[in-house]
Amino acid sequence: MRLLTLTCEYPPVGGGGATACRILCEALVRAGHAIDVVTAGMADLPATEEIGGVRVHRVPGVRRWRHYSNAVEQASFVLPMYRRAAGLLGRYRHDLCHCHFVVPTGAVASALLHRHGLPYVLTAHGSDVPGYNPDRFAFLHGLIAPAWRHILAGAAAVTSPSMFLAGLLDQRMQLDVEVLPNPFELPRGVAAERGRRVLAVSRLVERKGLQHLIAAMGALDTDWELIVAGDGPLLPELRRQAAEAGVRASFLGFVPREELAGLYAGAGLFVMPSLRENFPMVLLEAMAAGCAVVSTDAEGCAEVVGNAARLVPAGDVLALGRAIETLSRDAAHRQELGREAQRRARSFGADEVAGRFAALFARCLAAPGREQAAARSTLHG
Repeated sequence: MRLLTLTCEYPPVGGGGATACRILCEALVRAGHAIDVVTAGMADLPATEEIGGVRVHRVPGVRRWRHYSNAVEQASFVLPMYRRAAGLLGRYRHDLCHCHFVVPTGAVASALLHRHGLPYVLTAHGSDVPGYNPDRFAFLHGLIAPAWRHILAGAAAVTSPSMFLAGLLDQRMQLDVEVLPNPFELPRGVAAERGRRVLAVSRLVERKGLQHLIAAMGALDTDWELIVAGDGPLLPELRRQAAEAGVRASFLGFVPREELAGLYAGAGLFVMPSLRENFPMVLLEAMAAGCAVVSTDAEGCAEVVGNAARLVPAGDVLALGRAIETLSRDAAHRQELGREAQRRARSFGADEVAGRFAALFARCLAAPGREQAAARSTLHG
C-alpha cells in the first residue's frame, strides 16, 4: 500500500502521540508499504527529509514549543497541510490516508476525501476528543462540535489506543471504534547504576500532575533527587514550587528521545503523576527500561501498566508520597517491579501492532460501498 499519513506533530516535534506515529510508520515501511507523512514544521527543521524510510514533509506554521502547542498554532498549518497533501496525492496516488488526531488534521483528511476521493482511517489520541481534557479544550470542542462529528462520520474506520478513549468517542457518536494500542519499539539497553533518583518525563502542563509529584516529595524526609525531563509553560512555576518545598530537583528541559535511555537506566523510580492520559508512551519506555514505576490510575495509565506498577489515585498527593516512600526503602521490590514492567512492555511490539493496522487498512480498501463515506459524513454534518 501507498499511505498518506497526516499528523499535527512528528518527531522531533511533539509528545507521545508523535512518537507512536513515527514508530507505526517505520514499522509499516519495514513491512513493505510506502509512506508520506505531512506534518507541522518548525523553523529549525528541514521542509522535507527521509527518516527511517519514511518521507516526512513539513509545512509552515507558528508553533513555538516542540512539546506543546495551542489551538491557534495548530490551526495555522491546516491550509498549508492540505495544499501539500493534495500535491503529494496528485503525484503519488496514495491508496489510503491515515489521519492522527481528529482535529486539527482530520479537517485535512475530510477535505481530501470530498475533493479527491481519498478514504481515511482516523486515530484519536486524547485531547482531540471532548471530555478528555475539559479544563483546556471544553469551550473549543463546543464551537467545533458539528465539524468534529462530520470528520468522524466520514472516516472509513476509527481507532483508539485505549478502551477509555474509545468509550469517550462512543458516548459522543456511538461509533464502532477499533482499539489498537500504540506501537512500541524496545530501546537498546544502556548500562547505568540505578541511583536514588525519581524520574518524571513529561510535558509541563497542569494535567500531567508534576505539581502533585513535587508536593508529594516535599512532604517526605528523603535524600532522593527528583529529575524532570520535559518542557512546557509550567516550568517556571514548578521550579519555584520545588525550591519552596525544599525538594532537591533538576529540571532538564527538553531531552532528545535518544538521550532518555540513559535517564531511564539510572532512575531508581519512574513516576507518572498524570491526572488524565490516553496511552502514555513514556510510561512504556520506562517499563521497557526496567524501571520500577509508580503511576496514577488515570484512565490509560492503568491499561498500559496492568499489574506491573504501583498505582495510586490520580491527584492524591498523600498516596503518591506513600508509594514513593515505600518503594524508595525496598530495593528488592523495585527490582521485582522493574522485571514485571519489562515483561509487560514486550507485549506492545511495533511490528505486531503495525500488522494489525495494515490488516485494518486492507479491510477498509476492500469494503464494499466505501465510496459512500463522503455521503455519510454529509448526513452527519
